[in-house]
Amino acid sequence: MEKLLIIDSNSIMNRAFFGMPRMVTTEGLNTNAVLGYINILNKIREELKPDFTAAVFDMPGGSFRNTEYAEYKGTRKGMSDELAEQMPVIKDVLSAMAISIFGIPGFEADDLIGTISLEAEKEGIECYILSGDKDTLQLASKMTKVVITKRGVSDKVIYNDDDFFEEFGVTPTQFIDVKGLMGDKSDNIPGVPGVGEKTAFSLIQEYGSIENLYENIGDITRKKLKENLVEHYEDAVMSRRLATIKRDVPMEIDFEEIKSMENYDEKKLRELYLKLQFRQLLNKLGPSDTPQSELKPDSAGVEIYNVDTENLPPEPSVADNIIWTDVITGKDADKLLSEISKDDNILLSFTYKEDPMLSKREIEYIYLSSGDNNYVIDFNKVTESGEGISALKKIFEDRGFKKLGYNIKNAYTIMKKKGIEFTHVDFDVLLAVYLLEPGRGQYSLKDLITTYLYKETEGTGHQYKILETRYIDDLTEVLEKMTDEAELRELLFEVEMPLTNILSDMELTGMKVDVGVLKSMEEKFRKEIEETTKVIHELAGEEFNISSPKQLGVILFDKLKLPPQKKTKTGYSTNQEVLDALKEKHPIIEKILYYRQITKIYSTYVEGLMAAVDEDGAIHSNFQQTLAVTGRLSSTEPNLQNIPIRVEMGRELRKAFIPLDEDSIILSSDYSQIELRVLAHMAADENMLEAFREGTDIHTKTASEVMGKDPKEVTPQDRSSAKAVNFGIVYGIGDFALSQDLGITRKEAREYIDRYYDRYPGIRTYFDRTINEVKETGTARTIMNRRRQIPEIASTNKMVQALGVRLAMNSPIQGSAADIIKLAMVKVYNALKEEGLESKIILQVHDEIIINMKKNEEDRVRKLVEREMSSALNLLVDLKSDQNTGENWYEAK
Repeated sequence: MEKLLIIDSNSIMNRAFFGMPRMVTTEGLNTNAVLGYINILNKIREELKPDFTAAVFDMPGGSFRNTEYAEYKGTRKGMSDELAEQMPVIKDVLSAMAISIFGIPGFEADDLIGTISLEAEKEGIECYILSGDKDTLQLASKMTKVVITKRGVSDKVIYNDDDFFEEFGVTPTQFIDVKGLMGDKSDNIPGVPGVGEKTAFSLIQEYGSIENLYENIGDITRKKLKENLVEHYEDAVMSRRLATIKRDVPMEIDFEEIKSMENYDEKKLRELYLKLQFRQLLNKLGPSDTPQSELKPDSAGVEIYNVDTENLPPEPSVADNIIWTDVITGKDADKLLSEISKDDNILLSFTYKEDPMLSKREIEYIYLSSGDNNYVIDFNKVTESGEGISALKKIFEDRGFKKLGYNIKNAYTIMKKKGIEFTHVDFDVLLAVYLLEPGRGQYSLKDLITTYLYKETEGTGHQYKILETRYIDDLTEVLEKMTDEAELRELLFEVEMPLTNILSDMELTGMKVDVGVLKSMEEKFRKEIEETTKVIHELAGEEFNISSPKQLGVILFDKLKLPPQKKTKTGYSTNQEVLDALKEKHPIIEKILYYRQITKIYSTYVEGLMAAVDEDGAIHSNFQQTLAVTGRLSSTEPNLQNIPIRVEMGRELRKAFIPLDEDSIILSSDYSQIELRVLAHMAADENMLEAFREGTDIHTKTASEVMGKDPKEVTPQDRSSAKAVNFGIVYGIGDFALSQDLGITRKEAREYIDRYYDRYPGIRTYFDRTINEVKETGTARTIMNRRRQIPEIASTNKMVQALGVRLAMNSPIQGSAADIIKLAMVKVYNALKEEGLESKIILQVHDEIIINMKKNEEDRVRKLVEREMSSALNLLVDLKSDQNTGENWYEAK
């Protein structure tokens, strides 16, 4: 039987875009979605071996469903520019592959998929639909299989009608009725309020269809459910219509023509792969006339990727006999691990048992390779005994063994909990890649092997994981050379790698929380939300759902007759920008903005923090070292860095964070105006350097210079405006944005900026020089040589290019500030250890270090912290830090 593969192309492009690290060519073209799509396509074709393939795309302009229901898909954000620019590229690639492309205005890709698959069934053709969207499951039948991707295409589920029924208890066509009842948030299909997925499935499982459900509505015993079903019958029927894939789209389908994919245009495909800089795909096409010197790796755009592809390291050999330790005692582990020689590198990777609570995550397996020995260690079983822990301690605590690894931080934390002081590896390949390509995000080990060694690693299980681990040796050799060439050695070995252990200690310690304070804040927020809601309803003259943009739009623009700023597909826009523009028009606006602030703080932080408190009474945040492209640390699960401080009720949340014990207090030490000091150093502007050297208030000085006033005449408002100019300049602010910030005309804002550069000419010269350098190299650098690729600056899109210019101006400054605070953390941590002090770092927030300080160590710790922070890096101006203490974090600020 012939097979047809249909690709839901928008879905697969979207999945590839968000599943792949960002990739940009030297010309500034984003390529991650294209590469991901091609890899998925090649993999599925290799597995299914279809006789023909069709790629189906959505077309711009909406579909017939928008005519029936104007708000259909109205809540979706538009496609990002980075993904949108790749859509025509993938179509060019598919054309070169001779794959048929379908897209018809007025219809969605799903409708075309439904129509093509039905026609295939009529022709006796077995059909496979590849999608990341479960909507297509309604098409599953005996002849049509739906392949739902989860991660890439190796992690997938294939459904025919029987498979679907076995898993969900309804038929694929009944699934449409389920969607009618529960709706679909992603498509903005309303469904019936109060009917979730579980209820919808159970109702259709019992009654078979929406019609039969309503014929037996009297059998529904849950009062509220019954009321909602009765009231929203029309919504249920309409929602089912919207969710139904059309299978009779007027279109010509010639399966013989689709078969022509065998006659692909190899020359055109090579040209495209060369332009997109897809080295692996070029190699898979086999020998060609294209010189090797013209080919660049997949992640081109980083000029130091000149790896000698003719002399790559040999593939590592994997011992046939993997030593598996889940059935042996700790004593046996000791015997096995004692075979490891200090003459051989120890290569390490880990898998983890995930848990929402960071403190409860566990190592599942340690993959350890050394010389010809390969070990798969069941961590929990080996650490059940003292002998097992002792065996691991001999290896992981001994710095005489050279250890190379991948993504080590969590292993540090978990081993410390077991009493194994694992605090050091000699090279972490993930950190090296992060410094080389911060914009690519966190790579899997498989990705690193493919990108830097040009090796494919396929498979599952322990043999595969050991093979990956053995490649760490070769990766270290390549990446260490690259970091040296990029002048990143100091940043890697003196900052990032020592910092990993510090972050591990911070995660292990956590921040202790007074739950009573959080509970009182919870009640306070509830009352404030209720009171604010009441005031808004009084100002509106009626009750309505303040959180509903549609209802709010009706109140503001239809009832209160405020001037609408812009419209969306679903009605009036009520976003932040619109409300800000209406502040002076009606008192309700200020209350709505305040309502949004406190409800967000309540849901995100009050409720979120309560849920994050662990059994030990502390919150253990996860500190992400390789997430931010600027080099800054990121706190997640929960994010303790973003607790809002501009609203007093948000700031008061810091009262819940208390010392670890009664013998301690909280010390907060943060850098004073660090980004401006970095700017003064990098620009070497004498006027600004002089201000910092003399201890002059920089904002007052700027106000005096820009506004032409004597410093004594500068008002608090003048100083505030100058502060906005100072920090705005750092972020490449334009006259429009500055005029919005200060409430002045664009002309006045432009005059402010021009006078600023007139008074600080070195800064203008510095920015001009930096922008030109980034245009030439595509890369911005910090004082310590931290890199950031800025492909946006080479974009032909003027708005994207303008963003690139702003990033070129700001990245060296913000990145240098990040380097300094990280270096300060390392110096403070080491000094505390060297002096035998019990005080410890427990949190870092941008330019601020939070320390749990023992009261009897206060004098020594204060001096130590001030000394180490001020001497973190030698600049043309002094680094100043402000220190405050308190019985909680709030008091320490």
